[in-house]
Amino acid sequence: MPHKPSVEEVLRKYSAKIQSQIQTDGSSEGERYSQSYVHFRKELSYELKGYEKWANAFGNFIKITPSEKDRKKLEGAISSAHLAIEPWQAVSFSVTAFFLVFFLGLMISVGIALAKGGFQNFPVLLFILIVVLSIFLFTFLAGYPERLAKKWRLKASSQMVPAILYIVVYMRHTPNLEKAIAFASEHLDYPLALDFKKIFYDVEVGRFSTIKESLDNYLETWRGHSTEFIEAFHLIESSLFEPDNSRRISTLEKSLRVILDGVYDNMLKFTHSVRAPLTNVYMLGVVLPTLGLALLPLASAMVGGFFSYVHVFIIFNLIVPFSVFYLTDKILMLRPGGHGETNLLERNPLYKDYKKSSHYINAFIIALPFLVIGLLPLIFQYTNFPALIGLQKDYTFSQLGIGFMGDSSFFGFIDTGTGVKGPFGLGALILGMFFPLGIAIFFSSAYQSKTKELIKERNKTKDLEKQFNNSLFQLGNRIGNGVPPELAFGKVAESTRNLITGDFFRKVNHNVRSLGMSVEKAIFDKKVGAINKYPSNLIATSMRILIESSKKGLKIAAISLMSISEYVKNINKITVRLKDMLAEIASDMKSNMTFLAPLLSGIVVGLAAMITSILLKLDLAKLGGDSLGSLGGLSGMLDIFNVASMIPPYFLQISVGVYLIQIIFILTGTLVTIDSGEDKLEEIHKTGLNLKKGIMLYSIVAFLSIVSLSILTAVVLGNLL
Repeated sequence: MPHKPSVEEVLRKYSAKIQSQIQTDGSSEGERYSQSYVHFRKELSYELKGYEKWANAFGNFIKITPSEKDRKKLEGAISSAHLAIEPWQAVSFSVTAFFLVFFLGLMISVGIALAKGGFQNFPVLLFILIVVLSIFLFTFLAGYPERLAKKWRLKASSQMVPAILYIVVYMRHTPNLEKAIAFASEHLDYPLALDFKKIFYDVEVGRFSTIKESLDNYLETWRGHSTEFIEAFHLIESSLFEPDNSRRISTLEKSLRVILDGVYDNMLKFTHSVRAPLTNVYMLGVVLPTLGLALLPLASAMVGGFFSYVHVFIIFNLIVPFSVFYLTDKILMLRPGGHGETNLLERNPLYKDYKKSSHYINAFIIALPFLVIGLLPLIFQYTNFPALIGLQKDYTFSQLGIGFMGDSSFFGFIDTGTGVKGPFGLGALILGMFFPLGIAIFFSSAYQSKTKELIKERNKTKDLEKQFNNSLFQLGNRIGNGVPPELAFGKVAESTRNLITGDFFRKVNHNVRSLGMSVEKAIFDKKVGAINKYPSNLIATSMRILIESSKKGLKIAAISLMSISEYVKNINKITVRLKDMLAEIASDMKSNMTFLAPLLSGIVVGLAAMITSILLKLDLAKLGGDSLGSLGGLSGMLDIFNVASMIPPYFLQISVGVYLIQIIFILTGTLVTIDSGEDKLEEIHKTGLNLKKGIMLYSIVAFLSIVSLSILTAVVLGNLL
């Protein structure tokens, strides 16, 4: 009689084999997430990689150990931002940068002084700017890990609602937290996808023993930043312990409601708190500097050349724009997560044209004549070009047939004996307006050219999203009635024939029937997928959930689509409400940027031209020995003015124009971020439009102000003198 093996013998015989299979499966699953995290980590943005590179390179020169309090703060920021550096390297890097910039600036300043003949020519202003720069670098780099952590949290928080939606919909049919997080990590975008992958990575490398421990540790990084995200996850975890299925699903749906309400409340607080800071930034960074420019010609003449156009460029084209950018950036850091451009945009067939450099080449060809015209006064004065074409370096208005403007020079350069100063003439000022106009035309043309077609597709996608909720409900009904997804898309396409959603569903149906694709490939195929033409997070999320839930059965897929439909309805309500609250702020900023700032700047340039013209004519009258007796006591006052040391209005106008372009760039980016989160495509498109409107208005107002006030000055002073 054959021996009947006992249970213990069977276990001994097969235990090694079973154990090896379990270890293999577990390790491969863990290894997949581990490798996925490492691979994803290597593909981080240039900003992270660049800072890590510099911190590792320069942070080792001087090893400075931070205090225990600062170390813990830096460790939290470094962990949140996924930086591969140590806390002491961040501190050491900031100190090293301070000393490098300070000593380099000191050596440059001393070299300039010695080159000019002694320390009496030491460039004090340059050295002060370098000291300020070195101090700023120290404070900025010391807090840069925290800044990166804030940016990371802001981008990640914009994906919190889809993340909770993925997990909730998945766990409705499969109550497995580990698989739900894995599903979300596979379908979310950077950076929240990387956070979720790191949850698995920390378990794989042995930092935590279970997914729940790793998840709870990750959620602690959001404490104080997004309480609703933590609460939503805790509700999801608690749903696993509900004995009744209906209560489990109710708990999951409550978690989605918690995150939706939290996003709404945070945005509500932001809209209430952002108005006053933005108004202050506009007044301090736009209005006051622009008004101050009008007094610079008079001030520079009174102080004997202490101010030059170089100082104007440094202050108004470097310091003030940077201050405005820094202040607005701090305000935007307070914004809760929004929605914006995703990597789906890169799969749009028009994206290749969007990335072409030919847009900038064509724009430069268009802008080049304007730039050359703006530089004509300098070309005529400092090159041999006039002699080559048989022209003088300068002409008077009388020679040009404009006798009522007197004998003033068109370009208005003055020979002071120590060098040529200027140009001070009206003609140079008008020609100089073409220089900022050329810069604006370059960016406006390039930006509008590269975004023109893509923004049309974006608008179609937005229209599709508005209609998508009803179509999604129809699709859920069809699948709920037992129609497979492969056929349901065709049915819905027929009922939405005259809608934009019909195009999307017809494309999916065509790929399934004509190309023999699965529903997943018909939607997400990199070459012919329907999602490529409609790069929308909402549509992508809905379709991914449909595909995943349909694997569990048609009924579950139908319930999932109904849930998404309700979610879309709630999101639309919140979005409309938030846009209503932000409408006034957005309208004010747009009005300031494209109307008030250009209008004010144009008038200021006209006033500066009038002041310069008056001082020049009075000085010419004095030098020419004209009758000044009629001016009485004014003849003595004229002695305090050094006309040749004035800031030429030509350079002043260029500085104002460039400053206005910088402000439009900054405020447009701020406006887009406040309205819709980080959205590079929308920002570039609107920057091109606002540059066209703002600089055209500025050019028209400045031209009318310069001409009218100069003619008035010529007539009045001509009669007086």
